[in-house]
Amino acid sequence: MSGNGPLAEVRTAVRRFLAEHRPEEVAVAVSGGADSLALAAVTAKLTPARAVVVDHGLQDGSTEVAERAARTCRELGLETEVRTVEVTGSGGPEAAARRARYAALRPGRGLVLLGHTRDDQAETVLLGLGRGSGPRSIAGMRPHDPPWGRPLLGVSRATTAAACAELGLTPWHDPHNDDPRFTRVRLRHEVLPLLEDVLRGGVADALARTAAHLREDNDALDELAEAFDGDCCEVAEVEHLPTALRRRVLRRWLLLADVPELSDSHLRRVDALVSDWRGQGGVWLPGGFVARRAHGRLRVEPVQS
Repeated sequence: MSGNGPLAEVRTAVRRFLAEHRPEEVAVAVSGGADSLALAAVTAKLTPARAVVVDHGLQDGSTEVAERAARTCRELGLETEVRTVEVTGSGGPEAAARRARYAALRPGRGLVLLGHTRDDQAETVLLGLGRGSGPRSIAGMRPHDPPWGRPLLGVSRATTAAACAELGLTPWHDPHNDDPRFTRVRLRHEVLPLLEDVLRGGVADALARTAAHLREDNDALDELAEAFDGDCCEVAEVEHLPTALRRRVLRRWLLLADVPELSDSHLRRVDALVSDWRGQGGVWLPGGFVARRAHGRLRVEPVQS
């Protein structure tokens, strides 16, 4: 694993990540694709680790695919476990599979390394832009987001494929990655290539840099928002704050009140109780909560049945 080729690039990215964060324990999520195989192969040489392969059961032959990935991981020297999940719930098959996968991977301690690359980051940023999800979504995935670690966010998908070729590994190609029914697939095969052509290259890298800049801004504003705390929110304390900071204060307050799955739309409606107050009623929130304004305060309460 020396030199300046693709394998060396992957190794450098993983080594720097491990040196910076020093996880107590390390697991690698492996699908059998090039990204996760390259990550697993390099990690196995750098630190004691184990591999986890998730079988979603969504395709014929998924058990064989999972076992083949597990066998490869064991040959790389990793203690390996296959976990079978049931994919159910709302939000479409992509979202349901992601929830099931993350639930199966969640560790007791340490970090689970995921094989997301710079291309995945670019796709995530474009999805956030297209949905108008706000800066938190456009900021993309964090490299270090315990219990998840993403050492390859600065590495291209082409590099991980070339690294596998250097290692003599044959990755599995998920047919869902070519299925145009999935939004992310169309971004990958239609939108990003068109942007690369029109803007003369470098789009994925530029989108990843944009995400990094936004994460820095978000972190700074979130830190300022931590100064505001309590089981209620005094309108007089927040109404004159800049909009970006005020909404982060409100978001933090709602999350501390255990409001789940808070969307940008929910947050804007709660913010209107401060910034556009006309005596309106409460704002219904996920998890059976409602936010109300009364006597110069905001409160979040369970909905009375």
